[in-house]
Amino acid sequence: MKILFACGGTAGHINPALAVAGTIRQKHPGAEILFAGNPGGMEARLVPQAGFDFTPIRVKGFQRKLSWYNIKNNVMAVAYLTTAPSRARKILEEFRPDVVMGTGGYVSGPVVREAARRGYKTLTHEQNAFPGVTTKLLARRVDKVLLAVPKAKDYLDPQGEYIVTGNPIREEILFADRNKAREELGVGDKICILSFGGSLGARRVNEAVADLIAHHAKTGKFHHIHATGSYGVELLPELLREKGILDWKQIPHLDIREYINDMPRCLAAADLVICRAGAITLSELEAAGKASVLIPSPNVAENHQYHNAMVLQNAQAAVVLEEKNLTGKSLCEVFDRLCADPEELRRLGKNAASLAIADANERIYREIMDLCGA
Repeated sequence: MKILFACGGTAGHINPALAVAGTIRQKHPGAEILFAGNPGGMEARLVPQAGFDFTPIRVKGFQRKLSWYNIKNNVMAVAYLTTAPSRARKILEEFRPDVVMGTGGYVSGPVVREAARRGYKTLTHEQNAFPGVTTKLLARRVDKVLLAVPKAKDYLDPQGEYIVTGNPIREEILFADRNKAREELGVGDKICILSFGGSLGARRVNEAVADLIAHHAKTGKFHHIHATGSYGVELLPELLREKGILDWKQIPHLDIREYINDMPRCLAAADLVICRAGAITLSELEAAGKASVLIPSPNVAENHQYHNAMVLQNAQAAVVLEEKNLTGKSLCEVFDRLCADPEELRRLGKNAASLAIADANERIYREIMDLCGA
């Protein structure tokens, strides 16, 4: 059995493919699995780290905002478009896969499109509630279109056939123990807040969270874990000093880090999560059954994080606070309202859990095996 994955650009496209590949490897140790991706993308690092073979194909996404940097980027993107089909053909001819799977993003487009054109069994998986351009282009060419949420159907060709599988979730998230996590983190009986804005760190999120920390730090009622991201390492302490918190390390139950490397544990311990609205993050919130305040990033293609977040808000599983309305005051007001009513936190978490598809890995695996004839 040979499976070719085409993915890249962001972790949101790469990690789902890695999760599915891991399921296949677990069930079929002899399966040959190959990833195709951009040699300059994070997939070139993450895929080998996970123990899978990687082959390069140079592709660039188009930038929509007008600037000299983006014009240069788009010229290169056009150049790569002329070479990507021939490189995709070479990959297919050399590997000869039984199934080719794309997980969205510009990297997967040329490989999956060429595979479909040449008669290989193909499928694509869309993580977001609002499908990306690549999914829309491939939807009528591939054998199967897999979706994370039913809402995505509203934006695709109504004549197509779509299978709702959910997003692949790490087992560590699914099976984390809340009581053990809270004990290890020293939470005690306090309300635990978990906040983060991405690996780089969103400035607006850090600014609002700084106000929130200053708002609740002296009450002693909360355990707050916050990831600043790389850009916020120096920014957040500076913001806190401006608000009279000269040394946050002296405040009990305040845990500020650059990254959260133990997300399954922190998520299990949390009562309320404040974060962006990336597709995989939201699927993990659902799987863990957590109440959340979602701050969709406006700096993503087709504003897809807003559509992701609204799926949860419409199910009364989260509160959405758009960045255009985000201030320290607005975040503190939402925080106070939710934390004053533990029953509301539990209700939001329960509603989030009702949206979860815990067996997404298995569902996607079955669709791949069906195409393989297994």
